[in-house]
Amino acid sequence: MAGDRVLSLLGLAQRAGKLKSGNYAAEQSVKGGKAKVLLLAGDTSEASVKGYRDLCSYYEVPVLIYSDKESLGRALGKEYRSVVTVEDDGFAEKLVMLTNGGRSVNGEDQ
Repeated sequence: MAGDRVLSLLGLAQRAGKLKSGNYAAEQSVKGGKAKVLLLAGDTSEASVKGYRDLCSYYEVPVLIYSDKESLGRALGKEYRSVVTVEDDGFAEKLVMLTNGGRSVNGEDQ
């Protein structure tokens, strides 16, 4: 049930223009200081996960791992997505609560 709420929230954030998806857009969002949280699909390669965790650790952006590429993409009206950044405090806070029971996750926690 929480999964449906997370994916619905991502779709809503997409329609509101409050998220970026895809490798280049997500990286620019983090480096530009706009990303409040970065979400990675659970089936993202280990090398990509490490790269994003390192990037987000440097820029102090929480990293969450959730679902899979196909489900994330479908929630956003795209084919596949392995990475998404949320650029709105409200959406980011709700996303963290839904995926972690209210705890934020960074590279050291998983």
